[in-house]
Amino acid sequence: MPEDSHENVPSRQRRRFEGISSRAYEHPADRSALVALRKLSGFDTVFKALSGLLPERSLRLLFLSDSVRVSDAQFAHLNVMLRDACYILDLDKVPPMYVNQDPQPNAMCIGLDEPIIVVTTGLVELLDEEEMRAVIGHEVGHALSGHSVYRTVLLFLTGLALRVAWIPLGNLAIMAIVTALREWFRKSELSADRAGLLVGQDLRASMRGLMKIAGGNHLHEMNVDAFLAQAEEYEAGGDLRDSVLKILNVMPRSHPFTTVRAAELKKWAESRDHQRIMDGHYPRRDEDGDTSVTDSIRQSAASYANGMKNSKDPLMKLVSDIAGGAGDLGGRVRRGFGGFAGGGTAGGADGGNSGTATKEQPRTDRPEDEGPGGSA
Repeated sequence: MPEDSHENVPSRQRRRFEGISSRAYEHPADRSALVALRKLSGFDTVFKALSGLLPERSLRLLFLSDSVRVSDAQFAHLNVMLRDACYILDLDKVPPMYVNQDPQPNAMCIGLDEPIIVVTTGLVELLDEEEMRAVIGHEVGHALSGHSVYRTVLLFLTGLALRVAWIPLGNLAIMAIVTALREWFRKSELSADRAGLLVGQDLRASMRGLMKIAGGNHLHEMNVDAFLAQAEEYEAGGDLRDSVLKILNVMPRSHPFTTVRAAELKKWAESRDHQRIMDGHYPRRDEDGDTSVTDSIRQSAASYANGMKNSKDPLMKLVSDIAGGAGDLGGRVRRGFGGFAGGGTAGGADGGNSGTATKEQPRTDRPEDEGPGGSA
């Protein structure tokens, strides 16, 4: 059977989105971050140079020689899911998919000319069928959006930055682009999560997949609603110091935190935009050429503004109030950082609590988890 055919249809009745454009599910912040990335000084030059230098043929040979290619003969159940995902999102050509031996749950879509999907054994062993279906849909969403190109450049530049760390200016230039790429890729993950939901069409399965990445295969010990409550606590809890720490914690990552992704996906699943897609009303690929870049940027800006306005994060609320002309800025900042560097009151009444400002923060440099909590 040719690899680009759609002989296999979903194992249970699911809606198919014929001719769907990636614009239907892309997060507005994904598009705006990519626009900002392309405007970064030096990015076009670096990207064009790397496009000709990246060893893509070597990458394909590496997976072909040292991983297991998914097919009707190998990991047949994954092959069915892959075809299902491409059928539902109407992707013309089924990308090759490989299973790589790695206990870390992980998945990614890479490649410059054509996308390649890679999943690890740790991910395959962790997820059930419906959870895995959402992950594969997530990766097919990356392929449909063309994310694999920038993901490949990010992987290369991250490795290059380590090798040229001893060159101050060279390293700074590369790290500026890496930081911008990471910011974009974190947003692109939110888009791909939506694509995974369109493929799996089972919100609880998508939630379980993200929860397993965070806590392992112990579903009897976990609860989706309690997991989502963690996201609420993460966003709304703490003061301005915690807001700053959140930014510092996420900056080195290429993916948002799992609780945040779960909350974002649930919010989108309950939105009118998602319902319209499920009803068959969505932008189509044959209309992409007529899309206005200005309109896309305007939509992205509106999304950021709305997200900031509705955010419960202390820093975002402060910024929103400043934009709205709220008074007593100095007092609010002092209260937001209350207890920092010696306590909130002059007499030291809060001195006993000042230790919270110097308490050692938990380590955040564990390996990237890119399954449903990473690139999947």
